[in-house]
Amino acid sequence: MTPKQKTIAKSVTLSGTGLHTGINVDATFHPAGENTGILFQRIDLPGSPIIKASADLVVETARNTVIEEKGARIGMVEHSLSALSSLEIDNILITVTGPEMPILDGSAKNYLDAFTSAGITTLTADREVFEIKDPIVYSDEERGIEIMALPADEFSISVMIDYNSEVLGNQFASLAHLSDYAKEIASSRTFVFFRELEILWKNNLIKGGSLDNAMVVLERELPQVELDRVADLIGKPRVQTQAQGILSTTKLNFSNEPARHKLLDLIGDLKLIGTPLKGKIIATRPGHHSNVEFAKLVKLAIKKEKTKNIVPSYDPNAAPKYDINRIMSFLPHRPPFLLVDRIIEVSDTMILGLKNVSMNEPFFVGHFPEEPVMPGVLIVEALAQCGGILVMQTVDNPKDYSSYFLKIDNVRFKRKVVPGDTLLLKMELLEPVRRGIVRMRAQAFVGNQLATEGEMMAQLVRNKDIKK
Repeated sequence: MTPKQKTIAKSVTLSGTGLHTGINVDATFHPAGENTGILFQRIDLPGSPIIKASADLVVETARNTVIEEKGARIGMVEHSLSALSSLEIDNILITVTGPEMPILDGSAKNYLDAFTSAGITTLTADREVFEIKDPIVYSDEERGIEIMALPADEFSISVMIDYNSEVLGNQFASLAHLSDYAKEIASSRTFVFFRELEILWKNNLIKGGSLDNAMVVLERELPQVELDRVADLIGKPRVQTQAQGILSTTKLNFSNEPARHKLLDLIGDLKLIGTPLKGKIIATRPGHHSNVEFAKLVKLAIKKEKTKNIVPSYDPNAAPKYDINRIMSFLPHRPPFLLVDRIIEVSDTMILGLKNVSMNEPFFVGHFPEEPVMPGVLIVEALAQCGGILVMQTVDNPKDYSSYFLKIDNVRFKRKVVPGDTLLLKMELLEPVRRGIVRMRAQAFVGNQLATEGEMMAQLVRNKDIKK
């Protein structure tokens, strides 16, 4: 049977200190209707703005995951999201009275206990699950980071960490079933290295930190006088080192607790995809930045899967959105290299153009004399020009800018394009435009057949900057 979406049965509140700000925060979790998703609401700000839990809205990944929408932000979201993910809760509204979620004991256990006590309600809408059919890989070779998703019959996740620490060594953690999360992962606490404490404190980054909500890892044996000096500096009680080289007011819950916490964080950050996964996740030295970048790759794969079989249609009797004169106001191209005849549809994220292919095209003279075929590179160019028009809509004076393609990936040609064909050119943003960089999915159709597809990355540049 198709699984159904879930929410909590009643509202529940957790209160505590923010790890980085030291501000006391109340976070109340409310039931939400189907297809709501996970929403955070800053009720301490004017207008009580809402922030959607989305990888596209992540603005900071230094020691926690911070999301921001329209100027409102909320940090330390990963622990609550991890607990929600373990219970397969899809819809919830979280009202918060401060800029970050409470750290509580540094794990996800208090969140999980609160959601369990509130009860789970099954909704009527189907739960969409994305099945990993082809490997998805994020890697940072310089830092030795790799996260991959592989096909599998159900969701599972494993993490390996190595910080060149004699105390931690190489650690491995895995979760074969989400049903084991409460016992195996939830109580794993966050950790920090002793060498980082003084710098973090001086930069006001751990105002709410204590040995009650974080483990401090010693990378080498230190004299007690040095431990006392740092404890006094940051205003925390003096403690003795545990046998494992850990400073904490409590004993380790697991011998590999740091690795388990990294797994906890990864599950929470993957909740920002917005769609649960069916597949095996394998991560080496993951962190919030790599987690979010991997989540974005998965989101792109989901988007492409949803749109790959959608054939655009148009009414030839309808007036175009942009005629050829308007098109030339956006593009510097001119005949015989202007390869878009009209724009049929356009929005903030998608554009649909048309190219009528006639025997009068100059390239048919030599390509090929006995069998005229439109060169694949010119189909790609037509798509690029269509995408350029989409991008130019984001600036006030299009003639002051030019778009230059930086990369073209995964281009495939499915059928020949010949005289008499009408090419429908579809360009769709894969992610929001950032600092002039644009990523687009490109598709060219002839009738109901896909002729060409690929992905393109372009940069929008002001013309005066080019001249410099």
